[in-house]
Amino acid sequence: MNVPATREDLMIVNMGPHHPSMHGVLRLIVTLDGEDVIDCEPILGYLHRGMEKIAENRTIIQYLPYVTRWDYLATMFTEAITVNAPEQLGNIQVPKRASYIRVIMLELSRIASHLLWLGPFMADIGAQTPFFYIFRERELVYDLFEAATGMRMMHNYFRIGGVAADLPYGWIDKCLDFCDYFLTGVSEYQKLITRNPIFLERVEGVGIIGVEEAINWGLSGPMLRASGIQWDLRKVDRYECYDEFDWEVQWQKEGDSLSRYLVRIGEMVESIKIIQQALEGIPGGPYENLEIRCFDRVRNPELNDFDYRFISKKPSPTFELSKQELYVRVEAPKGELGVFLIGDQNVFPWRWKIRPPGFINLQILPQLVKRMKLADIMTILDINSFSRLEYLKEVYGMIWVLVPIFTPVLGITIGVLAIVWLEREISAGIQQRIGPEYAGPLGILQALADGTKLLFKENLLPSRGDTRLFSIGPSIAVISILLSYLIIPFGSNLVLSDLNIGVFLWIAISSIAPIGLLMSGYGSNNKYSFLGGLRAAAQSISYEIPLTLCVLSISLRAIR
Repeated sequence: MNVPATREDLMIVNMGPHHPSMHGVLRLIVTLDGEDVIDCEPILGYLHRGMEKIAENRTIIQYLPYVTRWDYLATMFTEAITVNAPEQLGNIQVPKRASYIRVIMLELSRIASHLLWLGPFMADIGAQTPFFYIFRERELVYDLFEAATGMRMMHNYFRIGGVAADLPYGWIDKCLDFCDYFLTGVSEYQKLITRNPIFLERVEGVGIIGVEEAINWGLSGPMLRASGIQWDLRKVDRYECYDEFDWEVQWQKEGDSLSRYLVRIGEMVESIKIIQQALEGIPGGPYENLEIRCFDRVRNPELNDFDYRFISKKPSPTFELSKQELYVRVEAPKGELGVFLIGDQNVFPWRWKIRPPGFINLQILPQLVKRMKLADIMTILDINSFSRLEYLKEVYGMIWVLVPIFTPVLGITIGVLAIVWLEREISAGIQQRIGPEYAGPLGILQALADGTKLLFKENLLPSRGDTRLFSIGPSIAVISILLSYLIIPFGSNLVLSDLNIGVFLWIAISSIAPIGLLMSGYGSNNKYSFLGGLRAAAQSISYEIPLTLCVLSISLRAIR
């Protein structure tokens, strides 16, 4: 990392690897001059599972369950590249039906990957709503995966010469229904995000990559196509049966973060078009080339012995990899995913080298963030589509009690009304909402109307849960927090009489809040809600209460 030696007031900030916005185990050492980025050094290698060496000590069939861990957001692509390499090495033909099924699964996986890119990206730049929307469609994709493969994420579905199983009855109709539904969801995303002035301010003109820069840095995928280069391996290499479908390569010419966003949104729509055509034209026939089960199988003179045929465990079919080398690639959601394979007339690959797209695309990050603002790092990093982890970033607030100290309920009510009114004004302006936006003079009663509707019109109680626990739990959590501000011992003129006793009583009362959270989760009669209650209680105990305690102690000292 090159840091200018003439400046003495530079600040070095460590972002990650354990950071809410570092999706995965990425660490950035950022040199700042105020809010301006002077230099950035990405550091990798905090998570290394030795996938290449594992592949060199396993047969292809034994290695298939491992490959989905490369990128669990695009699992079908890692399986596809793993079976495509020995297929091309042995010139193995894939049945037409199996090729159509592969294309459908690959495009569904592309949609799932782009969705989980969109949600965290929008959350990092300040928009929380799309993060929750994307899981709605993503769960539908995983339902289709589960129905076809038996697993939601780690499928182990692709096989040399085809797929592991045919599509179940009714699966095609469900997938067609999903395609029709998802197109409306993409339209909803575009209305919510694409023309949002705040979003455009954050991404337009940020992280510009020119045509020559994209080529020289070896970029691929949406990052390459957003810089004006119409390069898609599905069109270039014509693998599987992509050349039989009518679809267009999505590309932009500006090269900024907005262009890369538009490319990914367009790719999801094109994926739906490919899936619909494949579902409507899928042929009959076998889903696996059964003849290759005997292709170059390792001969064993004891295969016909009595012990092997009737007693011993039979291993899965193995294939000898011919003594040659080749490079195979597919167009993954993040870019070009490739494998360099060398066979040595053995069941194990002599060399298995993985070309990951996210790792290559990350090389240009230091150049993109230089002379940018600190807040632009997450915008550029998320657009780079580096391998990320699912996460949930939550923002917490603290109620600052000033005057009157003994009427917190009134103060909190006024504050909530003002915040809801302000949020409604901002949301209406951003979304260009049509219709009445105000209730009462100057809209001051709108927040009260919204709160009344929430309390009396919305059914928030689970149908199969314990309604008493589910209703009492939030009350205990909220009331305990409000009571914690009433038990602090103050003397005359609002002077704190004893800081130690006040802090002790505050901790005692606040510790009741996690019990209410657990009651709500348990009363919902839903394992996911219960896990959410456990997580919220753990967060409250681990850092919410200590953080509020620190701020409260400082404020009480100041009052005194």
